[in-house]
Amino acid sequence: MQALKFGIGQSVPRSEDPRLLRGGGRYTDDINVPGQVYAVFVRSPYAHARIVAVDADAARAEAGVLAVYTGADIAASGLGSLPTFAPKFVPLFRPDGSPIHVPAHPALAFEKVAFVGDPVAFVVARSVAEARAAAELVEVDYEQLPANARASEASHSHPVWDECPDNVCFKFEVGDRAAVQSALDGAAHVTHASLPISRLSINAMEPRAAIGEYDPYDGRFTLHSGNQFPHDIRNWLADLVLHIPHSQLRVISPDMGGSFGLRSNVFPELAMVLWTARELGLPVKWTAERSEGLMEDHCRDIELTLTLALDAEHQFTALKVEGVANMGAYLSIFGPLPAFGNLGGVAGSYKTPAIHAEVLSVFTNTAPVHPYRGAGRPEATLGIEHVIDKAARELGIDRAALRRRNMIPASAMPYQTGLTFCYDCGDFEAVLDSALENIDYAGLPARRAAAASEGKLLGLGIASAVEQAAGMFDEGAELRFDADGVATVFMGVHSHGQGHATVFRQVLADQLGLPPERIRYVQGDTDKVSYGHGTGGSRAAALAGTALARAAERIIEKGRLIAAHLLESAADDVEFEDGRFAVVGTDRTVTLADVARAAHTVRALPDGMDSGLQAFATFTPPGPTFPNACHVCEALIDPETGVVEFRRYCAVEDVGTVLNPMLLKGQLHGGIVQGIGQVTLENVAFDDEAQLLSGSFMDYTMPRADDLPAFEIESQPVPTQKNPMGIKGVGEAGTVGALAAAHSAVLDALAPLGIGEIAMPATPEQIWRAIQATKS
Repeated sequence: MQALKFGIGQSVPRSEDPRLLRGGGRYTDDINVPGQVYAVFVRSPYAHARIVAVDADAARAEAGVLAVYTGADIAASGLGSLPTFAPKFVPLFRPDGSPIHVPAHPALAFEKVAFVGDPVAFVVARSVAEARAAAELVEVDYEQLPANARASEASHSHPVWDECPDNVCFKFEVGDRAAVQSALDGAAHVTHASLPISRLSINAMEPRAAIGEYDPYDGRFTLHSGNQFPHDIRNWLADLVLHIPHSQLRVISPDMGGSFGLRSNVFPELAMVLWTARELGLPVKWTAERSEGLMEDHCRDIELTLTLALDAEHQFTALKVEGVANMGAYLSIFGPLPAFGNLGGVAGSYKTPAIHAEVLSVFTNTAPVHPYRGAGRPEATLGIEHVIDKAARELGIDRAALRRRNMIPASAMPYQTGLTFCYDCGDFEAVLDSALENIDYAGLPARRAAAASEGKLLGLGIASAVEQAAGMFDEGAELRFDADGVATVFMGVHSHGQGHATVFRQVLADQLGLPPERIRYVQGDTDKVSYGHGTGGSRAAALAGTALARAAERIIEKGRLIAAHLLESAADDVEFEDGRFAVVGTDRTVTLADVARAAHTVRALPDGMDSGLQAFATFTPPGPTFPNACHVCEALIDPETGVVEFRRYCAVEDVGTVLNPMLLKGQLHGGIVQGIGQVTLENVAFDDEAQLLSGSFMDYTMPRADDLPAFEIESQPVPTQKNPMGIKGVGEAGTVGALAAAHSAVLDALAPLGIGEIAMPATPEQIWRAIQATKS
């Protein structure tokens, strides 16, 4: 078969970009429903307080105001608690063996607030301006309570919830404690490292928004809101909040400007716009202010302590990991997952035989955390790579050599690590060698000397990363042909910047020989798409792509029967290639478009065959895949100012089969920037009373293009057997490697001064102060 210009493996520009760049995007706030009204939340200014009274009379009397709802209204409404992490997902327990503590999470706080920004009232008016003006008139009498924002202090602080006096949500333990302790006791060398990983604000380009509608004639709700999991969000809202059948709720997720894990959750606004739409008989629209996102849309926030044991030959013999994870005040649906779900990543690419990990997850008076690009994977990789760097410095040996000495060889695959993951394939050493060659590791001493001659500190960061991906349930795809031969793809996954409409067209171009202009793409509407779980965990290409390829195979199967009938041949003598059915050994052919036309003409079909040409398929993976990479970067620090300049950044990635090299690089670029941003700039800050200090972009810094070098990306794939297409996944990969590599580079630059650890973000002030401390 001749290589297609629009097939798998081609660097095809995103087909959706012209529409978006020319203003054709349709995001939630772009949608306006006839008769809609507008809503605004009243939020708590306190991190922890009892609600003594709420007086909304003045607000209700304002011009244009339709209603003001409070926590008391919600408590009396019959609305269920917002969906949260349920023990049925993964059984989790507290240290005494009791089940995980799951606090109730009402859509509006009732009796008390638990973090700054906790919503206490919902004002609905004819215009946004009227709703905002009325919200200012809602008077809430608070009795302030002691508050705590720091996970390390939570267990001996004032309880967030009275029924959980020690603030411990759950404890997760995995691995062989006894074997690890035995190895530590007999180790030739033991390295300890502490690693506080800061809290971030997710800050997707598009703030969250929602529109709720209710049709009293058929008793159905419609929710317009960008989210990653349209079908799952529908099911959670219907089952747990509205207490209605799934069929009575339609969820439409339009274009969405980023998510990164955030919009996998059921937020208060989703419940409120739906419930108030039914109460008022009018569509209700809410759009977040950026300040609301900075109050609520948080992630990461875990403190790790790692202990690595080595023998006399510098082989790793054991790794001990202890963590304290900050859940915030409530549990979002996947919020606890980063604390334990990807802990296996601390094994990294290494042969460490014994590993034990224990994470204590605690409540604080902060916003609940949500999964964010990597969801525990970057933290795990940062942990193992940091303690390896520190061990190499303590032993006086080369960091790359220490890694290479302990790496799992390709010949050992499949390989069961010392913790939970069993890697099916990969060539970690080859990836490491390529990355070091690309950045000219051998020339590093000369570059250091040149930097030193200019009074600068040059550091090189190394991160050998392995993550699990492409798991979480099954995924579906439907393919439907019109009589004119145009195919419509219905996907349960949701694209919010990844380029699904392009990549899935490429899959069909390969499978069916269809040009892209003959393929329509539909996503994000539970009334149109029959089945799916959505996008997350780097699962879309591997799972949905495989499901789509299976659906295409079923199209070919039926098409062969129709073609055989049209060609007056036996079906076994008909072959399909590049959009055309042909009788083997002859020049008799029909196109797929001809077959589609015949499928809609009953007289052209074989006797007894149903009309139409459509297929649906699902794919359930036998287990996760394991993308891996080596990221290396150089950081130059000016000791006079503490300013960090990243001069070069190279990454060699094994993400399995690459569907589109251009989009692969785009995914990696974004992920790398997010990792670097956490290391050097981003931080959600609180004072001692858990009051938010970083409530605007004047207080919360994110990386800009001129903060970064051009990224040098190389693909070195080893296809997996976990799916027929050999795809491992790339969505998280950039951040998984970048957090560790950038952190490693900064510390490597500071190492000659005796600075072994520095809190994130490593801002110029932090670095300058650390340098000054070495002079005293």
